[in-house]
Amino acid sequence: MQARPSGSVPAAPAAAPSDAGGTREAVPGEPYPPLTLPALFQASVAAAPTAPLIDFLGRRFSYARVAAEAGAFAAGLQARGIGRGDRVALYLPNVPLYLSAYYGTLLAGASVVNFAPMWDAAQLARAIAQTTPRVLVTIDVARMAGAAGAALQHHGVATVVVAPIAAMLPPGQRLLYGFRGRRATIPGAVALAEFLGADEPEPVTIDPLRDVAVIQYTSGATGHPRAVRLSHQNLTANARQLEAVDPWHGKRDVMIGILPLAGIFGNSAVLNRTVLDRGCIALLPRFEPRQILRTIARTRATTMPGIPTMFQALLDDPALKRTDLGSLRACISGGASLAEPLKARFEAVSGANLVEGYGLAEASGVVSVKPLAEPGSTGGVGKPLPGTRWTLLDPDDAARPVAPGAVGELAVAGPQVMLGYWNDPAGDAAAFAGEWLRTGDFATLDGAGVATIVDRREDVMQVAGQRVFPSRIEAVLLTHPAVREAVVIGVRVAFRGESPNAFVTLRGETLDTGESLRNWLNGRLPAAERVLAVEVRESLPRVAVGKLDRRALRAEQAARLAEFS
Repeated sequence: MQARPSGSVPAAPAAAPSDAGGTREAVPGEPYPPLTLPALFQASVAAAPTAPLIDFLGRRFSYARVAAEAGAFAAGLQARGIGRGDRVALYLPNVPLYLSAYYGTLLAGASVVNFAPMWDAAQLARAIAQTTPRVLVTIDVARMAGAAGAALQHHGVATVVVAPIAAMLPPGQRLLYGFRGRRATIPGAVALAEFLGADEPEPVTIDPLRDVAVIQYTSGATGHPRAVRLSHQNLTANARQLEAVDPWHGKRDVMIGILPLAGIFGNSAVLNRTVLDRGCIALLPRFEPRQILRTIARTRATTMPGIPTMFQALLDDPALKRTDLGSLRACISGGASLAEPLKARFEAVSGANLVEGYGLAEASGVVSVKPLAEPGSTGGVGKPLPGTRWTLLDPDDAARPVAPGAVGELAVAGPQVMLGYWNDPAGDAAAFAGEWLRTGDFATLDGAGVATIVDRREDVMQVAGQRVFPSRIEAVLLTHPAVREAVVIGVRVAFRGESPNAFVTLRGETLDTGESLRNWLNGRLPAAERVLAVEVRESLPRVAVGKLDRRALRAEQAARLAEFS
């Protein structure tokens, strides 16, 4: 028996899960008509050609200028015979070139493959071998050009385009960059100026429902990153869904662009959504809390999406006390659970609402977000976006319904749900239960249909036959005034199966120790959730996008046990 959606209308029929070459059609009655990303972009260019689309460290790029650069990039692709069915890899940080190469690739009818700018040569080589792009685009910063060059020794790409970062910087920054001399090159690469076409690109017919716009890698927090195939409709629908829940849509819109545009959260919530709203992205190439604070004050930014560790870092920066954040209306936290003490502290200092959202690469970035204009809203990740439905599947049998109030695996359906994985029919089969995309996240749903994410399936512990959720232990730890960050994992022990073990970083000067924190914590937990130890560290491991990395801690603990076994 199929589980029924909680807090939603009955499910409409949908296509069966696809293989690597198939598609998942839009649900009948879909409220968002099919739309391509180039059409979305061109409509905003036509409506506001002189408006600033990018503020890059103080240098502005208008919609018309980005469109002209995207057209030249598309013409350069077409001159080399690249179009529908081909892939163009973007190995770029948050720089203006990302936007022109992104929309230029799509204008040519090809697919963008996003390579995370934090990846090293081994990660790049694996992704190049998997997706076989015909073009790779990067910049002449030594770290990135070096990693790309090393990766290309193992898996070649027909054309490598290298752009000078100095040409994108404001004059003052350009001189500083040149003085530091951080340029690098890749043997056989083509300079961006030589690659661009001089003529207008030829129009291309794109099927928004079936053509792949972006191959987006997952964060890799639970293993090797997986390549997700997202259609034009997936991404434009998600942008329109985000616009529909924005109470300030059409008003002055300056978005802090610190999330990587090559990551799904940044691609959807920063890039596509801001272009649809004809706003401006205050683009930042790397995370530096002091620079973010200066940029908010200088641009009078209105919104900042980020992950919890970013908001914590802003709170920790002494410059926060003398920074005017009064222009901020709302900040959106995703990627990891937002602790209530962190939310409360940031809102008190900034005056802006900090609300939690939920999403994943397989659903084009965003599935839900709490109301942006409701101050003091706590708990959960809100209701699903318009046109989206969700339900809970029984963790042991997806065909069984979940009892009211019980924990289940969150599953979603909507226009933003992926076509499937890249060349991975087995992965597709495991990802879908009928029309439902299985998220791999355990959650609860209240009577109003609001979801609270509990934990990832693979993070849940079995302690003496009981399911124990590490996030619930972490939430208690984070209420301690000395605890800055907390991660809990399961450690194998005799007779119980697993037991929780906690790792923390502390704030400021404190006399608290791991032993005192363990005693304090266990006095507030039921027996099954009590931890073996609390280990105090100066820092905790993170995945490339900045989220705390439970997987790395589990590997470390397994290696420790192997040493003494």
